[in-house]
Amino acid sequence: MSADPPPRTVGQNVSRSAASAPSTVPSPQSRGSDANAVEVRRSTRRRRTVSAYREGDRTVVLIPARMSEAEEQRWVRVMLEKLAAQESKRMLGDAELAARAEWLSGQYLSGRARPDSVRWVTNQNTRWGSCTPAEGSIRLSHRLQGMPEYVVDYVLLHELAHLLVPGHGRRFWQLLEAYPRTERARGYLEGVVAAARLPHLSGPRTTSRKATVPGR
Repeated sequence: MSADPPPRTVGQNVSRSAASAPSTVPSPQSRGSDANAVEVRRSTRRRRTVSAYREGDRTVVLIPARMSEAEEQRWVRVMLEKLAAQESKRMLGDAELAARAEWLSGQYLSGRARPDSVRWVTNQNTRWGSCTPAEGSIRLSHRLQGMPEYVVDYVLLHELAHLLVPGHGRRFWQLLEAYPRTERARGYLEGVVAAARLPHLSGPRTTSRKATVPGR
C-alpha cells in the first residue's frame, strides 16, 4: 500500500466577536454525510485560527476549544467550502494523474490494478472516463478538470476497477465499496449532468449533449 499523499491545508482567522464556552477536554468528533468524513479537533492552544486538511478519506478541522457548538458547525461548513475551492483550482497533469491512479490502486485495490498509461483526453463528451484493459490504458475526460478531487478520484478508481472486472456486475461494485465517497461522487456527477440539461435563464432553451455517469 502506498503512503498517503501530503495533506492539503487551509486556514482562517476567527473573529474576536465570537463567544463560546471553553472546552476542557479536546476530543475528536465526526460529522458529515459520510461516516467519519469530518473530524473536529478542539485545541486549548488555539485562540483565533481555524484550519482544515485532508487526512486519508476524512477531513480534519482544527478549532479553538472555546467555540460553541453552533460556531463549530458554521466553521466546519466554511472550511469544507474553502478546501473544495482550493482543490478545484488544482489541475493535475498526466504524470500526476498517473501517480494518483497508482496511489488509489494501492489504497483501495491492493495495488492489483496497474495501468500502463493514464491521461486526459478532450474527445470524450458523453462519458467521464474510459479504459482499454487489453492495453492497460485509462482516459479521463477533460471535463473533470476543476471538479472536486474526490470526484476525479472516483472516476479514476472506477476505471481502475475495470482493469480487473470488465462489466458492472456485483464483483465490480464490490471493488468500489472500499472507496467511502462513491455515492457522493456519483451524486455530484449526476448533478452536473442534470444541470447541463437545464435551459439558460437569460437565453433561449438549448439542447445539451447526453452525458453518462460511471455506473449508469
